[in-house]
Amino acid sequence: MELTALPGRYSVCRLRSLPPLPSVRDAACRFLSITPDEISWVGPEAEAPADAEKTEAGWRALRVAGTLDFALTGILARLTRALADAAIPVFAVSTHDTDYLLVREAHWAAACAALEADGYRITEVV
Repeated sequence: MELTALPGRYSVCRLRSLPPLPSVRDAACRFLSITPDEISWVGPEAEAPADAEKTEAGWRALRVAGTLDFALTGILARLTRALADAAIPVFAVSTHDTDYLLVREAHWAAACAALEADGYRITEVV
């Protein structure tokens, strides 16, 4: 299976209110999650909302390449197991089509090595 390393660094934030939504033409990857208990935002580090309640910067991102069929099982479990076995914390996000893994930059090289040792191919976005 192929993973794509996304460029740049990301922040994971807990927000007090909804941020303005970016243009859909902007190629940067962002995630917004709203539950009764919290609003979470993940996006480019430079765009982290200044009024966030809590911000965790310094993350790198991997995307599972292609579109995953809903009938597939264990994709995210296998990815996170490879990282857990290497004692690497992960922040996972799923969308309709695929899965994303965020790893702290300090663990980036070890995370890529662990995933490649488990049979994943990692390509860089240029």
